[in-house]
Amino acid sequence: MNRFLTMRRLTILFMGIFAVLVAGAFAFQRFYVAPEEKCESQGRWWWAEERRCVTPTYLPDITGRPAGMTRAEASDQKNRELLQIEEGLAAEKAARTAQTERDLADYREKTGR
Repeated sequence: MNRFLTMRRLTILFMGIFAVLVAGAFAFQRFYVAPEEKCESQGRWWWAEERRCVTPTYLPDITGRPAGMTRAEASDQKNRELLQIEEGLAAEKAARTAQTERDLADYREKTGR
């Protein structure tokens, strides 16, 4: 009787399965694990959902405030700047109003009206 699964065929079958599994392990390491490790070794962030390596954005670059300054300190500083601007605008408006009144008085004096 001729058997289908002889020792030679079983050996080839198991060696083939073993070779496919080893190749799969190497492929998994090369294409799934290695990119994450490489990204993190460069000091960047690995975004697992999209499998992308992204560069973190420095927060002071976005907010424009100096490094080490808290949000409250930056807000106080901006509020002081706005108050100075408002005071300057109020002073300009008062100066324009005073000049307008002087010009009007001068005009009335010249024209007699």
